[in-house]
Amino acid sequence: MPSEPTIWILSFMELFMRPKRFDAKSGCAVGVTLSVIGGMWKPLILFHLFAGKKRFMELSRAIPNATQRILTLQLRELEADGVIVRHAYPQIPPKVEYEISAFGQSLGPVLLSLRSWGKQYGGSIEGVPQLHQALEDRQLNACSL
Repeated sequence: MPSEPTIWILSFMELFMRPKRFDAKSGCAVGVTLSVIGGMWKPLILFHLFAGKKRFMELSRAIPNATQRILTLQLRELEADGVIVRHAYPQIPPKVEYEISAFGQSLGPVLLSLRSWGKQYGGSIEGVPQLHQALEDRQLNACSL
C-alpha cells in the first residue's frame, strides 16, 4: 500500500532567506568576509546604517541608483547574516527601521579601510578628484564623512 504523500510546510524565512554563509568552502577568510558584505549596495547600506537607524525609504533616497527590489534583497541578506537588525512596528502605515547589530559593529574598521582605499585609488585616476569633489559639494553622505 502506498504511503501518504508528505506535505511540507515551510516558513517565509525557510523559503526566501539564505542560510548564513560564514563557512567559506575555500577556507579563505577574505571569502567569508565578501560572502557577507559583498554585493553592489551592501557596503553603502552599511555605511548609512552606521550613522544611525534608518527607515527603508531613507535608505532608498540615500542610495538612489539601487532599485527597491535589490535594496530589499540586500537588506534581507544582511539581516539573515546577523549584520543588521530589522525592527517592524505593528502600526498603520507599517513602520520598519534597520540598524547595525552588535555583530555588525565589527565591520566598521573593514568599511573604513575600504573607504580609505577608495579615496586613495580615486585620487590616482586622472579626472576623478574633480568629479569626486563636485559630488561631495552637492551631497554629503555617510561615505564621505
